[in-house]
Amino acid sequence: MAYDLAILQKLLNFCVEKSVSDVHLREGEVPYLRMKGDLKKITGEAITAQDMKLFCSILFGNEEIMKKYETLKEHDCSYQFGNLCRVRVSFLKFQKKSALILRIISMVVPTLSKLGLPAAVTKMTNSTRGLILITGVTGSGKSSTMAAMLEEINSTREEHILTIEDPVEYLFSSKKCRITQREIGDDTNSFQLALRGALRQDPDIIVIGELRDAETIQIAIKAAETGHLVFGTVHTTNAQSTINRVVSMFIPEEQNNVKLRLADCLTGTISQRLLPTMDGKGRVCAQEIMINTVGVRQAIRGEEPLSSIYTSIELGKKEEISQSFDQHLTDLYLNKIISFEVAIDAASSPTNFEKNLEFGSKGSDENTSRRRSRSGDDSNDDSSEAPTGTGTLSLALDHKKK
Repeated sequence: MAYDLAILQKLLNFCVEKSVSDVHLREGEVPYLRMKGDLKKITGEAITAQDMKLFCSILFGNEEIMKKYETLKEHDCSYQFGNLCRVRVSFLKFQKKSALILRIISMVVPTLSKLGLPAAVTKMTNSTRGLILITGVTGSGKSSTMAAMLEEINSTREEHILTIEDPVEYLFSSKKCRITQREIGDDTNSFQLALRGALRQDPDIIVIGELRDAETIQIAIKAAETGHLVFGTVHTTNAQSTINRVVSMFIPEEQNNVKLRLADCLTGTISQRLLPTMDGKGRVCAQEIMINTVGVRQAIRGEEPLSSIYTSIELGKKEEISQSFDQHLTDLYLNKIISFEVAIDAASSPTNFEKNLEFGSKGSDENTSRRRSRSGDDSNDDSSEAPTGTGTLSLALDHKKK
């Protein structure tokens, strides 16, 4: 056996120190780490079947599950390594081999200021009722944004926050709020059962890990309609696709009613993606923030085209209540946080992004030069500086001799 608890601990220490987001442990391969969005392999021995079983026995912490290990095909749980970090664990089988994907979660709950989130997020956090949806692809920082919003409430309001998670990620300490964190499996059998019970447990704020199906959404909407503030996540990329996804989970006969209810109870959406910073030291969160204004409500109900919500989003930028992706990209670029190339590639509409730069941009000559360079066939000299494939990290793991 090449790996043991001490080596796993050393690996996780490295991950925390270097801000690694995910660890890939696969039978027959060396470990891989996701750093700044890229997968990097580390030097070391390949993980054996025995190593994988040892990892699982440590991380699962459940003898009943381990008794089924030989026939286990998937399993999700969480694990805490002392005061170092928490780990979200996802076990899977592939091609008759085992794998573990570990999401590293800091023991320190992030704050809005530390994450550098826009003022519109703080204003949304001040809501006392309604439905707030945080959206994005896997690994886009949804959990961190939600945790920061909840920590702001925890620090400023005297209320009861009830979370239903699979698994629990950030661990909160009650400050002004009372916080009850429930984990699927350990504390309740399902989201649906926990949500039905939640309405009888005197919550002011209900946090749902993910809106996965029509029943979960139905209960979330009911909770928002009855005066609660409800947080949920959806794997969508922007406000329009979020509304479409929520509505499409219901049968056609129910969709019009869902649109009407959603238009009345939705507080807003935060859609985000992570982009590499100009200094190469990390990633920054770019966000589309939508507040449910009169124009947005009309679009959700179907009185106006759903695409018209983008006009409402952009108009809210001046009042710091909303912003489009492209507006935020403009801010990030002008503040020299991301490069022009990253911004233009991430823009929902490259044309609108470039127009934003032309209004009040101090660096208009530089922007024009960059645009001309980008349009040429062979003039993009920055391409030589781009990352080239998967790198190898030098991390000395002291393996036991087999």
